[in-house]
Amino acid sequence: MMADRVHPVQPEPATGPIPDPWESPRSSASSQSILPKPVRQPGSYVIQVPRDLVLRVPPKGNGSRAKAYARRRGCCFLVFAWLGALLFLLAVVADILYLVFRPRVPQYSIDALSIASFNLSAASVSPAFDATVRAENPNKKVGIYYRDGSDITVAYDGVTLCTGAWLAFYQSPGNVTVFVAALKGSTIRLSSAARQALVTAETQRQVPLEIDVKVPVRIKFGGVTSWTITVKLKCDVTVTGLTENAKIVSKKCGVKVKLFKFLGL
Repeated sequence: MMADRVHPVQPEPATGPIPDPWESPRSSASSQSILPKPVRQPGSYVIQVPRDLVLRVPPKGNGSRAKAYARRRGCCFLVFAWLGALLFLLAVVADILYLVFRPRVPQYSIDALSIASFNLSAASVSPAFDATVRAENPNKKVGIYYRDGSDITVAYDGVTLCTGAWLAFYQSPGNVTVFVAALKGSTIRLSSAARQALVTAETQRQVPLEIDVKVPVRIKFGGVTSWTITVKLKCDVTVTGLTENAKIVSKKCGVKVKLFKFLGL
């Protein structure tokens, strides 16, 4: 009797992914699970908006802040408008004054200097200066009120030697006034270098002095008088010596009047 032959059966090839031997069964199962898709409700839509375009609701206090800012802007605008109108009005007034009165800057000069009690051999000096001042008003329709509170100083190389005051008076149009201003110094101590420089300058008959003047004035334009302004006068004067008979070798004066500068002069 012939024995039956047993043929080996080949296993069928597996279908599907080959499992990873290092992967746990739980993670494999989760990776193969399929999440359910969200169900959209009828009539609803999902719209994606860029972050830069997301509109935010402002805080409650921002409205009042915006109103206050708008009020401040309005006030600033009004202030600048008033300032512009004022500047325009001042320019118009200046033009009218110039066209009607034709103002000219007054002229000043130091015509003489008489110096006493200036002993360079003493430890301290108390000099007395008599300065002859010439003031000319070249205007035909403009008067000048010289008021109290003026100041005149005479200095050498930055050291004040004496002080005094300007004559207070009214100068009519076209007037020339010459007056003497009495200036005095008290117990002035000069350094050895300044003393030696003065001795050398007096020997050479070339003593440079600086004269500064500040005087409050009011300008009269016909029937209108300006506010109080300051006339500043600076003179560089060179004299032959520090004596009563000193002669002026050279002089140069410059004047500044703010009102005449405002008028373009």
